[in-house]
Amino acid sequence: MTKTTFLAVTTVVAIISTLALAGFLTAQTSSSAALTGKVTSQAEGPMEGVLVGAKKAGSTISIWVVTNAQGQYSFPRERLVPGTYSIKIRAVGYELPKTSVDVTAQTAQLDLKPNRVTSPTKVAMQMSNGELLMSVPGTQEQKLQLGGCVNCHTLQRVLFSRFDADEMALVVQRMTRHTNNSSILHPWMRPSEGPLGPPASGQVNFGKYLSSINLSATDTFEFPLKTLPRPKGKATQVIYTVYDLPRPDASPHDEVFDAQGNVWYSDFNSQFFGKLDPKTGKVVEYSVPQARLGQIAQGGLQIDVDKEGRIYYGNMSQMQIVRFDPKTEKMETFKVPVPESELGDGHLTMIDPSQQHLDSFLWMNVAFATGEAGGTWHVNLATNTWTHMTYPPGSPRAQAYDVVADSHNNMYGMQMNNDKLWFTDGKTLQTIWYDFPTKGSGCRRGHIDSQDRVWCGKFNGNALAMFDPKTKKITEWNVPTPWTRPYDAQFDDKTYLWGAGMDNDLAVRLNFQTGEFTEFLLPHETNVRHVEVEKTGPLSKFWVGNQHGNTLIRVEPLAP
Repeated sequence: MTKTTFLAVTTVVAIISTLALAGFLTAQTSSSAALTGKVTSQAEGPMEGVLVGAKKAGSTISIWVVTNAQGQYSFPRERLVPGTYSIKIRAVGYELPKTSVDVTAQTAQLDLKPNRVTSPTKVAMQMSNGELLMSVPGTQEQKLQLGGCVNCHTLQRVLFSRFDADEMALVVQRMTRHTNNSSILHPWMRPSEGPLGPPASGQVNFGKYLSSINLSATDTFEFPLKTLPRPKGKATQVIYTVYDLPRPDASPHDEVFDAQGNVWYSDFNSQFFGKLDPKTGKVVEYSVPQARLGQIAQGGLQIDVDKEGRIYYGNMSQMQIVRFDPKTEKMETFKVPVPESELGDGHLTMIDPSQQHLDSFLWMNVAFATGEAGGTWHVNLATNTWTHMTYPPGSPRAQAYDVVADSHNNMYGMQMNNDKLWFTDGKTLQTIWYDFPTKGSGCRRGHIDSQDRVWCGKFNGNALAMFDPKTKKITEWNVPTPWTRPYDAQFDDKTYLWGAGMDNDLAVRLNFQTGEFTEFLLPHETNVRHVEVEKTGPLSKFWVGNQHGNTLIRVEPLAP
């Protein structure tokens, strides 16, 4: 009886949702739409799954929608105010001539006829990192090593280079000297370790591989280009809002909401963090003082907020916690109590102050450092008490990349090359380890939900995972598309788990109850390092920062 009732209710809800969606789509073809049209090509006729973007002249906000099975697109009236808009598309293998349209109080009609791209090199420039990884020849190990290049830039920079094997070995060697938060505009270097000698054998071998797939010996790629299919069905029922940030070199890594609905973001490459008002697009940025000068990288990783509304920023190679009170605009810095000689290449990556109101402690992590600095710290900023986590001899590895606090201010640690998740009690500081079902990969980053479950992205495992503290069980879901490599994941506390990564430009939504995946193609190349779910409304929304570009993106699904 209970099961029958549940199925009946589920069916009714599904019917209502479908009817509501149908009504919405029908409404958008009438006077409630600001701009509508049809996308067709000579090769395909009506084109489903083409992303269409509109940006008003002088604005920092662009709105994107996706064509349906009939090739139709529609922008809701409330999303486009009157004005002149430039129009762009995203569809691999097609390009749109420069196009603009005037939006008025009446519904504007604009049909689009993109041109087919026949040049393989031009197609390759449109492809995602994931599509390029699927296309290039090589072993899985070689492709994983190539995938590491997207930490700092797209794979086009590698594949379109013309370095031969010897030259590429030197390039590979030089790249190892750059920090993990380097970029084309900010090529930070690690602390000097003396002059470079000849490339190591591994660097020589990798250089040979890269020169075999780039344009060093040919003017075109000698392997077939494999592209993913365009979005279909539910993946086309979505609205994207893209916010430009004021600095061209802005590199948003993390995002977090405050109680007023503002979106705060960290800058991965520069000494800034910022605040976006999603309603107006207004951005305010705050400059962070340096703690370490000289050949030390700038920029930060995690940004978070405590129960008092104060902002916390993990200032990476500067090895300091930054705390900012938006009410008073007072900024404080707290440096890790370790001698400079011990800091080395340490990265103060993650910081979780969300539950420090319980016991005055926050959790903080230093990655890539050895000795005194590296590892997880339990910190009371009020008393300047810093406790470095240690573990009994013979314990499993516990060198975290991400640390997250549950509702009792206990800590979970994770690292993508460690196939264990570990729990540290906030009172006793004792640690327990849990094994992931699939060996060989762990989670890179994650979030805690309202039931204290841990949801995270298994980067190298191309999967999403959840740890339930009640059952002590870890559940995994393989993501449908290869090379998605979820970097992070968050549950919306209702139905959907969201994730994304650095390679495929896909926002992945999993229906936790049914196991259904929906993959939303983002409007442009997007290197995602953190996900933030907006949990208000009947359907959750999804935010990411483009770490390789100066934009924040909101993904708003229209269908359950």
